[in-house]
Amino acid sequence: MASQPLSRDAATPSLPSPVSADLLDRITRQLAETAEQYDRSGAFPRANFDLLAKEGLIGLTVSRDLGGRGASLSEAIRVLGAVAKGEPSTALILFMTYHYHATPARARNWPQSIYERLAREAVAGRGLIGGLRVEPELGTPVRGGLPATVARRTADGWALTGTKIYSTGSTGLDWFSVWAKTDEAEPRVGNFLVRADGAGIDIEPVWDHLGMRATVSHAVHFTDTPTPLDHAVDIRRPDQWATGAGDPSLAIWNALSISTIYDGVARAARDWLRAYLNDRVPTNLGASLATLPRVQEKFGEIEALLQVNRTLIRDAAARHDAGDLPSAVEVNTIKYLTTANAIRAVEIGLELTGNPGISRKNPLERHYRDVLCSRIHSPQTDTILIAAGRAALGN
Repeated sequence: MASQPLSRDAATPSLPSPVSADLLDRITRQLAETAEQYDRSGAFPRANFDLLAKEGLIGLTVSRDLGGRGASLSEAIRVLGAVAKGEPSTALILFMTYHYHATPARARNWPQSIYERLAREAVAGRGLIGGLRVEPELGTPVRGGLPATVARRTADGWALTGTKIYSTGSTGLDWFSVWAKTDEAEPRVGNFLVRADGAGIDIEPVWDHLGMRATVSHAVHFTDTPTPLDHAVDIRRPDQWATGAGDPSLAIWNALSISTIYDGVARAARDWLRAYLNDRVPTNLGASLATLPRVQEKFGEIEALLQVNRTLIRDAAARHDAGDLPSAVEVNTIKYLTTANAIRAVEIGLELTGNPGISRKNPLERHYRDVLCSRIHSPQTDTILIAAGRAALGN
């Protein structure tokens, strides 16, 4: 008997069991062991995803009727925070897959069979997907404009031609969701689902940034890359995108996940700093640096910053899960505050350690480079603060 299509929005009879704290602690420790290696090599962290797949965590946010855990936002950020504390590039790549499966409206227009295929792949420990949106000339589409990447109709479907930059996870993803325009007389714009091992794809290894180096956010070039007709999974007129139609939780997931990932970096820095301050005993002091009131004061400042982060992130996630959705202005302001707090927390560590803190033999230097990358994620600070100011002024 043929199986019936499964609804992505179906209610589940009970809440899924949370991932155990012991498992998350173990994952953090294991990922931290090779974090420096991936930072130096800039390679895709394949072994990290093998570990996450083994523990059944790739399909965390896939609905339970498709075999996943059906995790809430609160549960997903618990996992992302633990992964980020160990190796943040892994968390950023993982977040993209979580995001696709956690926000049903994003895939509501997709053909059911295609979505279910990706969902079941994720449950099986594969199916990593990332959105390829940024271009050399356009920049990020968040600020408006049509992409230069073109999807041309063919006898068998579509052929994509164009270049995407800052393509997070490029060499390790299974699927690309490519933002492109059609070659029709009145172009439509949207997402074309492309197998990462498809023809006409060339990945140019140009990602050599300050931090988050294992995200392998290289340039991806498409040259008449074929994709089936029904893999134009969500294409609309440009004005339909401009109306903001879609799932309001998209902005919430993005803002709180990014906040969580960089908060995880700051917490890893805090833990290293605590050990350093307790172990460092200058001969002229005769006691550890941790006993100095000035050091205790500054470490207390770090704790205060991270406590604020935890409170803001958890409260907003809990509201989302309860159906009381925070506004985009609210959650983007949380992103602005928590990432700034994370940067400041690591900077305080550098102030307390001096030269050892910026030595590559100590992880604090890497944590600082990674946490600075929080500033570049959309929406950026100017967009966030202008929106907050307009809302407060009633404009």
